[in-house]
Amino acid sequence: MEPSQPAEAASQPMNTQASSSATHPLPNSGTPTRQERRKPKISDTPPPPAPPPLLRDYEPIIGHSLLDELYCLARAVRGKTIKMVNSTALGGGVAEMLNRLVPLLSELEVPTKWEVITGSSDFFEVTKAFHNALQGAPYQLTQAARDVFMAHNEQNRQRMSFEEDIVIIHDPQPVGLVASKPDHPAKWIWRCHIDLSNPNPDVWAFLRSMVEQYDGTVFSSPAFAHKLEVPQYLFYPCIDPLSEKNKELDDSYVSSVCENFGIDRTRPIVTQVSRFDRLKDPLGVIQAYQMARRYVDCQLVLAGGGASDDPEGIAVLQEVNDAAGNDPDIIVLDLPPWSALEINALQRASTLIVQKSLREGFGLTVTEALWKGKPTIGSAVGGIPTQIVDRMTGALVHSVEGCAYQIRYLLTHPEVARKLGENGREHVKESFLMTTDLRRWLMLLRILLGAI
Repeated sequence: MEPSQPAEAASQPMNTQASSSATHPLPNSGTPTRQERRKPKISDTPPPPAPPPLLRDYEPIIGHSLLDELYCLARAVRGKTIKMVNSTALGGGVAEMLNRLVPLLSELEVPTKWEVITGSSDFFEVTKAFHNALQGAPYQLTQAARDVFMAHNEQNRQRMSFEEDIVIIHDPQPVGLVASKPDHPAKWIWRCHIDLSNPNPDVWAFLRSMVEQYDGTVFSSPAFAHKLEVPQYLFYPCIDPLSEKNKELDDSYVSSVCENFGIDRTRPIVTQVSRFDRLKDPLGVIQAYQMARRYVDCQLVLAGGGASDDPEGIAVLQEVNDAAGNDPDIIVLDLPPWSALEINALQRASTLIVQKSLREGFGLTVTEALWKGKPTIGSAVGGIPTQIVDRMTGALVHSVEGCAYQIRYLLTHPEVARKLGENGREHVKESFLMTTDLRRWLMLLRILLGAI
């Protein structure tokens, strides 16, 4: 495949000699300001959960042979039990993946239980700081933070049982549960979803002493792995193509969601979907939009919310609203965790999708965008370059200026944008669907249990 667009001119001024198709938008005095917009209707109660799809429902997407392979791999571990543990049942990619992976394993007669740890606000403030520090943010580890972390892990350990054949602990928050390992014959796996390529050395040294008590670790990228005394495995995170967030939608529903949120489908829409988190750089997205908006007409949608294990979300949301000011073309949506259908509709309505993270574990919002065939601009951090092959399945950027350039370029080169979207969807189909993740877990279970 030939490269389809020029590489990013990082940190260089925007070329004022734009292509002839560029426009020079002027403020529309008749458009209401953001503060004057009517508030959209956002449900304050979760809808009844949709029934999880069965394995046979995936056959039209993955084909009959891969479906048969899943049943074949499962036979050797049928009846073996699994416990999955993480820090939140709602919000974030880990919870979304477990919500699908658990019932699929159980359908294959590998009984799987999912439990969520509990904790005070002090605990989640510490674990949020650990999360940021492990992704390179400055942090001074104190004895008080160590004590809070260990005390809550011990409380959760005391209230849980670990009688299963395999225990899989997700991310740093519950990593200390491994203290129960000597009392049970289970195999223990630590699944790390975050970018550990440049961790704070003190925090990593503190956690590493616990990580090396596991029977194995799973990382999302080779760049995240570290020299450890235990085996390491590579699993790319995946999306479920049949979930509420990724399934096909009627265009009439997409239009109704846009109308409710005050989005004009007759004009280009640039969207970032992510939690309101400084490492997702929503302020940088606003700056890139403002640069590009001087040359091309577009609207910016920043859609996200919070999670129970992230205490910073409210403060970041306020920063985003302050940066958006009165611009009527910046739509900031603070959505509850049960807004999967609305997010799906927003992504499908978008002309371009952006994920301008400063740090990233893998970036499943990128996977979602590519699956929907949308031209996607992503920062070259974490697992995003695994998904976005620059100028083939999307556009990689390194700066606010680069993001602005790519927004402008792709909005004025629709055929290039369309081709990137087509290639991106095929890339996800090959590597990042839930059935592929299920296959990897079945193979690892067979290795751990000696059933190969």
